[in-house]
Formats: sequence, C-alpha cells, structure tokens
Amino acid sequence: MNSISIPSSLSCLPSSPNNTRTPYIRLSHSPFANNWFPSLSIQPTSISYKPTTCGVAPTEGTVSVLNFEDFAEKDWSFLDADDINSDEVYKQNSDRIISAAKLGEDSSILISTGSEGFVDRVVETCSYKQLLVVHDSLFVLACIKEKYDKVKCWQGELIYVPEKWAPFDVVFLYFVPGLPFDLGQVFGVLSKVCLPGARIVISHPKGREMLKQQKAEYPDVVVADLPDKTTLESVASDHSFTIAEFIDEPGFYLAVLANHV
Repeated sequence: MNSISIPSSLSCLPSSPNNTRTPYIRLSHSPFANNWFPSLSIQPTSISYKPTTCGVAPTEGTVSVLNFEDFAEKDWSFLDADDINSDEVYKQNSDRIISAAKLGEDSSILISTGSEGFVDRVVETCSYKQLLVVHDSLFVLACIKEKYDKVKCWQGELIYVPEKWAPFDVVFLYFVPGLPFDLGQVFGVLSKVCLPGARIVISHPKGREMLKQQKAEYPDVVVADLPDKTTLESVASDHSFTIAEFIDEPGFYLAVLANHV
C-alpha cells in the first residue's frame, strides 16, 4: 500500500494546451500530526526524493530517481469534465448531496474520491470542524491542498485511512464505482471510525446514465457499479447502518445511511 499525507505547500500547474493535465507536486518539509515529512517533487519524467532534516537545508543531490511510468496514476479528470461553474444541474445536484449530510459547525467530514468541484462546493457553502479528503490521485489532492491549506489530504485507499483523524459524523462516498473494494469492506471500516448517528452519503450527481458512459471510457478507473437498494440494505444492516434516504434516477443517485450503534 502506498500512501502519503499532504500537509504542506504544493504546486499544481495548469492544464496544457491539449487539455492534458500535467502532474506536478511539491511537498515541503513541514510538521503534521506529530510527524515530519520529506520534500517530494513529482514531475512528468521522474520523481525526486530529497530527505531533509529540521533546521538543515536539503542537500542538492538526488538520493533516488524513479521513472515516471512507475508512478503513473489513474486519470480521474472525468469527474470534473463538465464546466461546473456553468452547469446548473450539476451544482443543484451537488447541493442536494451536501444538504443530505446535514452538516454543522462541529461536523468532522471525510470525503472519499471526491471531485475538485465537489470539494469546492463543500468548502464554499458549509461550516465544519474538520475536513479530510481521501483520494487515489496525488495530483487531485495537490490541487485541493493548494487552494485550501486547512483541508487535510491523504493519498491512498479508503479502507486504510489512519484512525488519527476519526471519529467522523459525515462521510461522503462520492464515487463508489471507483473503489476497488466491496461494500462490506468499506462499511466494516467506516463502522469503526464513525460516531453514533453518523451519516454516510453515497452519490453520483449525474446518475447511472453518466456512470455507464464513464465506465465505457475509463474501464480501468470505474471498476464497480452504484449499489441498488436491496444490496445496500443488506450490507448496511450487517454494520449497524440503516437507509435514511434513497434516490435512484437515471440522472441522479443519492443514498443516505445512518449509523445506529
């Protein structure tokens, strides 16, 4: 399992002329959660890893270099393919998803595999105590961190998220079809890090019709389907969750589950 916390200053270069997003991430040596992290520089051709020590400037030499193809990540750009600023339906559906979570000033939120646009909506429209974004893509997290320094970011798989940020009272499973685990594994982990009464929100702002198109175009990323109500009820009940709301329309999907431990 490869994972990295992203607590520090990052650089996220704009899209290239051909609309291909170029990963470029720079993590400065800084304290986070009682740990010190080295400086990491990711560029299209190589990865440079330069350890540093508190109070000592990093050395000029490169300790190790990997070919970028060894670090190639999945293309998640389709989650933000629409022009969110002008897509009123997308914005309205995103707001419906956020509203279903019933966020408050003391909310501790986890967003799994969220698009940049969705994270923007949460930050811009909600009050909360803590926000943690978990994603497979270092590039997506870098761009989020560049905009919102107070948002915590963790790169890796959802089921391996450290419990140091728990407990959560709201979890957004923004793109379940991109998770390489069955729902039983996911709910098993969430049952351990969620507060009593916590709400899990599973969603797709464009529903199954868009998901079908995404699966055809990105089969290496979209590895599952949205759960139907019967499947969701069965898995949820095994982990002390119940369905509070369920909408499965061609152009919108929303499932809200409450923890009754």
